[in-house]
Amino acid sequence: MKKIILALLLLINSVGVFAQDNGIEMADVLRSNGKIYVVVVCIVIILLGLLGYLFTLDRRLKKLEKK
Repeated sequence: MKKIILALLLLINSVGVFAQDNGIEMADVLRSNGKIYVVVVCIVIILLGLLGYLFTLDRRLKKLEKK
């Protein structure tokens, strides 16, 4: 059983190495134009919004549990 798991891990690892040969053109273009920062800011805003929503939802649930 351990040999099978080890073989699968090695296979998955080798597939990842071959997949990294391709360059990501979109990221290079966005980085060269300076627009990658816009993408990062949008992702951060979305994540902060989700975290804020979860925080307020947690507070509301705590109030309901106390009642």
